[in-house]
Amino acid sequence: MHDFLVVGAGPAGSRFARRAAERGHDVVAFEQGEVGKPLACSGHVSTDIWSFVPDDAKSRLKQNEIRGARFHTGGPESDAHRFYKQEQISNVIDRVELDRTLADAARDTGADVREQHTVVELEERRDWVEVRVRGPDGVETHRGRMVVGCDGPQSRVRNSVGLPDPEELLHGVLGFTDEPDHEEFVDVHLTIPRFFAWRIPRGDAGVEYGLATPPSDDVSAQFEEFVSGYGVETNRRCSGLIPIGPPEQTQTGRVFLLGDAAGQNKPFTGGGILYGMTAADIAADVVDPADPTTLETYEQAWRDELESDIALGQLVRAGYSLPEQVQEVGMKLFEGEIGVHMDRPSTLFSREQLRAMLSR
Repeated sequence: MHDFLVVGAGPAGSRFARRAAERGHDVVAFEQGEVGKPLACSGHVSTDIWSFVPDDAKSRLKQNEIRGARFHTGGPESDAHRFYKQEQISNVIDRVELDRTLADAARDTGADVREQHTVVELEERRDWVEVRVRGPDGVETHRGRMVVGCDGPQSRVRNSVGLPDPEELLHGVLGFTDEPDHEEFVDVHLTIPRFFAWRIPRGDAGVEYGLATPPSDDVSAQFEEFVSGYGVETNRRCSGLIPIGPPEQTQTGRVFLLGDAAGQNKPFTGGGILYGMTAADIAADVVDPADPTTLETYEQAWRDELESDIALGQLVRAGYSLPEQVQEVGMKLFEGEIGVHMDRPSTLFSREQLRAMLSR
């Protein structure tokens, strides 16, 4: 019997598999397709990403360095409010290669990461959890002391054990062009209902365009209108769902959730890579596969670490729907050099932010 059966080998799943294997646990992770594909997530991340990957990975992952953002209340030709730091704020990375790197790091510590394996059924019992997995050689049955659901916004694991869904799902669309762009600023457009659109320079890899909005809206038409404002045609596109707001509970019995399945995302950007891997580290530290009561410890610990920033992120996101005149006032107040960390909205009230505002 395995200690942990991990369903999904995205960043959260592979990070947990690595950290749990480092602690001597028997870990098997199942990825329904090829790790990293299909791409459905932006590659714009904070510099904190480097603490989660092997030291030799930085050179092949990094595509560009970012030190600021231009916020628009209109299209590309509209006036923009600039927010920046003197030093680097974030990186643009190869998103597919990140997933592969994290999965390989898990394998290197002894975790068994199996691609082309889809979990089709899960049955939770008092002393173990049994899963049926469809792989290249047919259907397999595996038992584990615990199952870790890292299988995305529409988690099969979450649904199988009756855990609640995230508060909301947005539909995100990405498109790419190939012209090199090493600019140090991203562009954010507050022109999309209840969220925003973006342009991210990716160095030699080209440019990423994207937006997210509630699924009921005409996402494709909005994306076409957005990129046409820049006068470009994207040659590659992908899309996916983005969970906003974690459910009230992310564990039960011998099953717990991580990453998008648990709604561990930033409500103001939709990004979940760092939050999901942070929660994965917490889980590896506190969860004992032989003791289901430790799942309650995990639930409390990840919320203590992330929930205040998630709540503040919800308030930031609410600002995207304010009247344009109010948005302009708010952006003028904070415009210029900032001391904010892009993953932590609580740093809006930090000493670094206060110093940056007083120095203007």
